[in-house]
Amino acid sequence: MIRATFKSLLARKLRLVLSGLAVVLGVMFVSGAFVLTDTLGRSFDAVFSTAYSQTDVGVAAKPKVEVSEFEGEEAAAPFPTSTVDKVAAVPGVAKATGYVSTDGARLIGDNGKVVTSFGPPQLGESWNPDDELIELREGRGPTADNEIAINATLADAAKVTLGEKVGVLTREPRQDFTVVGIFGYSGGRDSLGGVQQVEFTPPVAQKLMLGETGVWNGVIVKAASGVSHDKLRDDIAAQLGGDYEVKTGQQLADEASGSLKQGLSFFNNILLGFAGVALFVGIFLILNTFSIIVAQRTRELALMRAVGASRRQMIGSVLIEAVVIGLVASVLGLGAGVGVGALLAYAFGSLGGGLEMASVGVPAAAVISSFVVGLLVTVVAAVLPALRASRIPPVAAMQEVATPDRPLTKVTVAGAIVGAAGGALLALGLSGKAGGDWTLWTILGGVLVTFIGVALLTPLISKPVVGLLGRIFSWSVPGKLGRLNSGRNPRRTAITAAALMVGIALVTGVTVLLDSAKSSITKLAENTINADLVIAGVQSGPRPPTFDPAVLDEVKAIPGVHTATGMYADLGTVNGEKQYLTAVTDVDALRDVYRAEPSSGTISSLGPDQMLVDSSTATDMGLSVGSRLTVQLSRGEAHTYTLSGIYKESDLYGGFVMPEQATKDFAMPQPTQGFIQLDPGTPVSQVERQVDRLLADSPEVSVADRSKFIEQQTSGFDQILTMIQILLALAILIAVLGIINTLALSVLERTRELGLLRAIGLRRAQTMRMITVEAVVISMFGAILGVVVGTGLGAAVVRALRDDGITELVLPWSQMGLAVVLAAIIGVVAAILPAIRAARLNVLGAIAHE
Repeated sequence: MIRATFKSLLARKLRLVLSGLAVVLGVMFVSGAFVLTDTLGRSFDAVFSTAYSQTDVGVAAKPKVEVSEFEGEEAAAPFPTSTVDKVAAVPGVAKATGYVSTDGARLIGDNGKVVTSFGPPQLGESWNPDDELIELREGRGPTADNEIAINATLADAAKVTLGEKVGVLTREPRQDFTVVGIFGYSGGRDSLGGVQQVEFTPPVAQKLMLGETGVWNGVIVKAASGVSHDKLRDDIAAQLGGDYEVKTGQQLADEASGSLKQGLSFFNNILLGFAGVALFVGIFLILNTFSIIVAQRTRELALMRAVGASRRQMIGSVLIEAVVIGLVASVLGLGAGVGVGALLAYAFGSLGGGLEMASVGVPAAAVISSFVVGLLVTVVAAVLPALRASRIPPVAAMQEVATPDRPLTKVTVAGAIVGAAGGALLALGLSGKAGGDWTLWTILGGVLVTFIGVALLTPLISKPVVGLLGRIFSWSVPGKLGRLNSGRNPRRTAITAAALMVGIALVTGVTVLLDSAKSSITKLAENTINADLVIAGVQSGPRPPTFDPAVLDEVKAIPGVHTATGMYADLGTVNGEKQYLTAVTDVDALRDVYRAEPSSGTISSLGPDQMLVDSSTATDMGLSVGSRLTVQLSRGEAHTYTLSGIYKESDLYGGFVMPEQATKDFAMPQPTQGFIQLDPGTPVSQVERQVDRLLADSPEVSVADRSKFIEQQTSGFDQILTMIQILLALAILIAVLGIINTLALSVLERTRELGLLRAIGLRRAQTMRMITVEAVVISMFGAILGVVVGTGLGAAVVRALRDDGITELVLPWSQMGLAVVLAAIIGVVAAILPAIRAARLNVLGAIAHE
């Protein structure tokens, strides 16, 4: 039986290639994700190991507010020089060196724009001529207050050469410096992990990066010969007390690398999610392939039953075929995944500013997951066809055709039950009643089960819909034949179309959700923001773009400007709870800008020790006018404020509002947004040009009218949608393979029929047109089904998020129409090879085919 199974496999190599290819693509995504994250993880291990190689023990003050990677950027806590002296006095310390090193030094390139960074920090540091890691390539270290040295990676990105004068943005507005040195690192590296570094003289670094001179935010400790790093760490910690964090260099390297790996694991999960979609679509392809092959081999399988093969052997025969395909596909997918993972790692290193990549490795997780996933998907998809093969009676060997259409009652009832279960899960998840971490999994499970339910219901609707679509092409004999062929086997058509449906439904659903969110925010902003011009930038990292606060005073002096107010932002704690905080230069003007209305107290002014809050937050925290609040900002000491007013909740603006005096302790003491109101009749474009000139030294931001500002702030939705569409393209590609596979196997199945058609006068071109019509009808059916299901899922999510501010339901009609048109094109492309094969059939040989 095993020998017969392998002979059957070898006889049908070509037909199984496409079904195996679906598994290859899915496994490639899975293994590639693990290879990528493993390579990047080891690369970061090497970077931080090098960065802390000269640090035996590191000392830093505990941050005033602890900030996670997903919340933003943690502000360094400065400490006085006396702390460095105290560390140096601890027995076992050979040398203690205070330093400044914190993110936020943005250099302005020769094009007048800030040099951006896709991930790695932009460090402003104090120059240390004794740093053994640094190797000067050109020039010298900074010695005057107007001099800087920069690393080679930053010099290359900014196109800056030695001796040039450049602008640098820090905690303070733009200041100009002369580049007196360009440096690299030991080992010939231009950067450490793509980090951009600007080195100032120590007093300038202290002032610009920490806000005051005579302070540091870290100490590098070298241990005396023979002193244990762990013991020295404990001794220093005991001397400094609980306000400081003292760690060995190895601990610092491990923690820094571990923090980045958390972000990588999130990215890895996203890739695995899309791999899951690809494999889910692949199941439809493999199921269809085995179903058609079993149907084609009905007579052969019946003969095997007749000569003594048991039902268990029949099931085993089909499953062995599946295991072989799964093994081969897993090996090929793993190999392809290693290549893709290496390519993505190289791209990541290049985009990250020259991260030196570790050698590409294949972690155990990549190998295990490849074979588990590849085998599991293939075997699961082959179970139903295997059971069907075992039910073929021996008497079928004596019949000409033994595959009559079966009633759709069972599959329809099953589809209705499964679909209802999926809808219930989805409703539970979207209602938020699933609880905590289960909410996301409930929603994802609901979507998956809903797709399965729709797939089971598809055969019921395929005949009427396919028949209707086919009438578009029924103006010729080949068109009529193609329409009839596409509808003759509802189950096969349904499975083929369902594969395409999943990909298009996901794209459509995400598009509905993002377009609705974008439209809702746009409408809300248009109805809420009462400003003629807005100064702002697009945040692409942990730090929001800022501008010189002096610009606001200059704007106020422009003729026709009624008010100009700036908004600052920070993350702090209020009565011990972490909260996002804003501060404003003119509370009364901000009230007009956001149309804020008082709920209690007054919101028209703020004293230096007063705060405002929205009504929802006040209710949640049990606050009222007169409540005393202890606020800890990113810098400085905790301060007590009095709640002087509560304003009505808004979907666009909320939280605590602080006076401008508090911004000195913000992580970035510069405004992130500015709102300008003009006198009636003042030309907006005229004032806009003048404000634009005032922002010449603040290149991270720009001025725009209200509509352009809203468009700028919602542009991120379009970027997210594009990324999702690119990743889901793999699932659609697998669906296209499914259509090709179905048609190819269908051509083989109908060899004799095609020969008879050719014999009675159907020309080659007509034969090709008939196959093409069949493919186009199936593709369009899958696309229409996907559009309908995706729209339904997207609309359900939008409805569930109504209370969260997404009130507008937007249906992307143009993209939905484009999906159907592209489906028709996909059908034409998918039909090329099967159509050519059908047209080249030898007529006499086809007629004689058994």
